[in-house]
Amino acid sequence: MALRDWMEAQRRRPSGKSDLGKALQYALGRWDALMRYLDDGQLSIDNNLAERLLRGITVTRKNFLFLGGDTGGERAAVIYTIAETAKLNGHNPEAYIATVLDRLAKGHLASRINDLLPWNLSPEAQAVAVG
Repeated sequence: MALRDWMEAQRRRPSGKSDLGKALQYALGRWDALMRYLDDGQLSIDNNLAERLLRGITVTRKNFLFLGGDTGGERAAVIYTIAETAKLNGHNPEAYIATVLDRLAKGHLASRINDLLPWNLSPEAQAVAVG
């Protein structure tokens, strides 16, 4: 690829400790990831989304010292995963979890548990159930 060849040639010109040398080395060191990003338009170029989603958890991490051990932490991780998955599927996480718990309490069949997954439960059905 012409760009990579050019970058390889330019990398040898400045000192490896200069800003330009460091930038070229950084880009060349991540060349495979860059090519993957260019080949698949669904990939994100950075991890900002993941960091934003974790920010709420990180901000309150001192509170998690009182979860009651590993089991409490695992349960919190499950609830956060459900809430974030609900958000990604267009649901209000609190209303979604309330809907699922309500349906389970009213005897939802275990054989039809897939109906309650965020991508299978429409926000309209959720509103009716909570409403």
